Amino acid sequence: MSQNLIKKVPFSSLGNGFIPTQFLPEGKDEYHLRNIQNRSGIDYRRLTAYEIEVLVRNGNTSADWNMILVSDAFNPELVKNCKFYGLVRIGKLEPYCLEYSDLIMPVGLYNSTIISCDFGDNVVIDNVNYLSHYIIGNEVMIVKVNELSTTNHAKFGNGIVKHGEDESIRIWLEICNENGGRSVIPFNSMVPGDAWLWSKYREDEVMLKKFVEFTEHEFDIQRGYYGKIGDRTIIKNTHIVKDVWIGSDAYIKGANKLKNLTINSGPEGRSQIGEGCELVNGIVGFGCRIFYGVKAVRFVMASHSQLKYGARLINSYLGNNATISCCEVLNSLIFPAHEQHHNNSFLCAAVVMGQSNIPAGATIGSNHNSRSPDGEIITGRGFWPGLCVSLKHNSRFACFTILAKGDYSYELDIPIPFSLVSNDLANNRLVVMPAYWFMYNMYAMARNAWKYVDRDKRVERIQKIEYDFLAPDSVNEMFNALRVFETETGRAFFRMENPTLVVDDADCREQGFELLSKQKPVVNDLEVMAEGFENNKRKTVIIKIQQSYNIFRQMIEYYGMTQLIAFMQNEDITDIQQSFKKLPHIGERNNWLNVGGQLIPSDEVDVLRKNIREGAIDSWNDLHDEYVRLGEAYANLKLVHALASLQEVSGIQIKTVSKETFNELLDKTVATKKWITENIKTSRSKDYTNPFRKMIYDSQEEMDKVLGKLDDNSFINQQQQAFEEFVALAQQLKL
Repeated sequence: MSQNLIKKVPFSSLGNGFIPTQFLPEGKDEYHLRNIQNRSGIDYRRLTAYEIEVLVRNGNTSADWNMILVSDAFNPELVKNCKFYGLVRIGKLEPYCLEYSDLIMPVGLYNSTIISCDFGDNVVIDNVNYLSHYIIGNEVMIVKVNELSTTNHAKFGNGIVKHGEDESIRIWLEICNENGGRSVIPFNSMVPGDAWLWSKYREDEVMLKKFVEFTEHEFDIQRGYYGKIGDRTIIKNTHIVKDVWIGSDAYIKGANKLKNLTINSGPEGRSQIGEGCELVNGIVGFGCRIFYGVKAVRFVMASHSQLKYGARLINSYLGNNATISCCEVLNSLIFPAHEQHHNNSFLCAAVVMGQSNIPAGATIGSNHNSRSPDGEIITGRGFWPGLCVSLKHNSRFACFTILAKGDYSYELDIPIPFSLVSNDLANNRLVVMPAYWFMYNMYAMARNAWKYVDRDKRVERIQKIEYDFLAPDSVNEMFNALRVFETETGRAFFRMENPTLVVDDADCREQGFELLSKQKPVVNDLEVMAEGFENNKRKTVIIKIQQSYNIFRQMIEYYGMTQLIAFMQNEDITDIQQSFKKLPHIGERNNWLNVGGQLIPSDEVDVLRKNIREGAIDSWNDLHDEYVRLGEAYANLKLVHALASLQEVSGIQIKTVSKETFNELLDKTVATKKWITENIKTSRSKDYTNPFRKMIYDSQEEMDKVLGKLDDNSFINQQQQAFEEFVALAQQLKL
C-alpha cells in the first residue's frame, strides 16, 4: 500500500488558489491579505509586448504573462532563466551590482522558480530553486537557496491556531518543567516577565485563560498571510526557509533549515544566522546572533542574545543579552544576562534568574531521583556553579550562590545569598560560607554589575532590569540569612552547653543575637549547623558566621545609605533637614519578586494579576505598559525599601535622625565604600601575586604584556575615582 500520498492537480493551480475557497472571506480574493501586507508604495503595471519579448529571449517562462506586474523602472534585461507562476509583482531593476561583505551580485532575477511573490526595488534573486509566496523588500539579496516558501497557514513561530486547524497543532513552550505543567504559548514581543508570570501562577486559572486570549487577540487567525523579507536582508547558501518572517538588515548564510519563525531585525538590532543552523518553531529577537551548527526547537530568544558552536535550545526561553555556546538547554526559563559556554554543560527544567554563568561540564538538573520528569531548579540572580557541578531536582538557591566543583547527590535549598557552597567529602558534610563574594571576590562581583549594564544593548527597554548586587531581592535574603545565623548560633551555643537540652527557635535566636551582635569570642568555638539545606541526614555547617553576620549588616546599612545619598543628590538638596521631609513614607520592609529580571514588590505583582483577571489589563501591550510604569517607579520603590532596611538593621528612624547620628552613618558608609574599593583591587591583585599564576611567565614584563598592568586596569581605576567622588559628596552632606 502506498505510504506517500501524491496528488495530481491542474497545472493552472500552481501559484493560484493560495487560500482554500472555504477560508476566503466573502467578497475577498486570495490576494486581499497580501495587498495589505505589501507597503512598498510601488505602482505596478502590466508588461509591454516588448518586455515580454525580451523576457522570453532571456529564457524566462510564465504560465500567464498578464500575471506579471512591474514598476515603470522595470528592466527586462535583468531577468534571465526564471519560471514564473501566479501573480508576480516586480519593482525597479537597475543595471547595478549590490555588494555586501565579500558577496557582489548584479541586480535582477536569475535562474529561479518564482511563485506568487512581490519584490521591492533593485533586488538580487539568483539560483533560488523554489521561491513561493513572499513579499520581499528593497535591495534584498537572495542567492543559492533551495526552498524559500510560505504556506497559507503560516504562523511565523507564534503559538496560534489558524482557521480550520485543530487545537492540537498549537505550539507550546514547555518551560521550567519537563512534564509540560508550566507550558506557555510563544508570541512575538514576549518579554521574560510574561513567561515568568504565565509559568509561575498555575493555580490562577482565570489569569492563564486571559493570557491565552491576549495571545490570540495579538494575531489574525485568517489564512493567507505571506512571508516577509525586509529591506537589505541577505540570504545566501541556505537550504530551506519555510514560513519565516524576516525583518530588515538581517544576514542569513549557510543555514540548513529555518521553519516557522519570526526573525526580528532592524534599527533595534541586526540579527544574523550562520552556517549549519536548524531553527524550528521559534521567535528570534532583535540583534540576535546564531552561528555554527546551532539546533533550536520550540524557543524564544529575547533581543541581543546569542547561540553559538553547536548549542541546543529546546522548549526554552532565553532572556536578553544572554549567550549559550556548545551547550544543551532544555525546558528552561532564563532571565537576561546569562552566560553558558563550553561543551557538556547541560541545563534542564530550571528557572535561572539572570546574571548567571554555567561552566563546562555542569549538569544542572537530573530527574533520576524521581519517578517522573517533573523536577525543577530555581536559582536567584548571579548563580554560578563550578566546573563539572552536578545538581538534582528539586533544588533552590538564593541570589549570588556559587557552588564549588562537585557532585551534589541530594536536593539543595540554599537560602543564604552571596555564599560559597562546597561538598566536604572527607568529613561527609555540606559546607556553606556566607558572604564569600564580599570577602574574597569583590572584583568579580562589582565588575559583573558594571559589565551587565554596559552590555545591555536593548533599544526598547520594556522591563527595567536590575543588575546591582545590592537590591531588594538580595537584601531581603540577607535579612533572612541574619535570622538563620542568629537562630543556629544560639542553638549551637545551647548544644555546646548541654547537648540534651531542647530549646525553641525564639530562645535560640535571642541568644544568637546576643552572641553575634556583641561579637562574643565563644562564637568562634561553635559548630553552627543548619537544617533543611540538603535532603540528607549529614551535617550542613555554616562557617565564618561572625564575619558573615557583620558583613551582611554592614552591606544592608550601606545599601540603605547609598540610596538615601543618591536621593539627596538627585534632589539637589543643600538643606539636609529639609531633604528628610521630602522623603517618602517609610513603612515596613516589603517582599519583592524577580519578574523576568525586573524587581517588583510582591503586592504590586498581586495588583497586576488582579487587574489581568478583572480585565483592567486587557492585552500584552497593556501588561508591557505596566512593566514600564513600574520600571519608572522603581527608583522610588527601591528607595523606600532601602530606607526601611536601614531602619530595621540600625534601629534608627531616618526622618528624625540626629545630626550626630547622621554624620556617623555617613562616616560608616564612606568606610564601607573604601573597604569595597580596596577589596576590588585586592581580589584582582591575587592574579598578579600568586606564585602559581606567575610561574608561567619568565619576567614581569612578559606578564604585564599578557595580563596588562594592574595599575592600568580601567575598572579598578574607575572604582577608585568613584570612591573619591563619593567621599567628596559625603563631606558636602554632613550636617
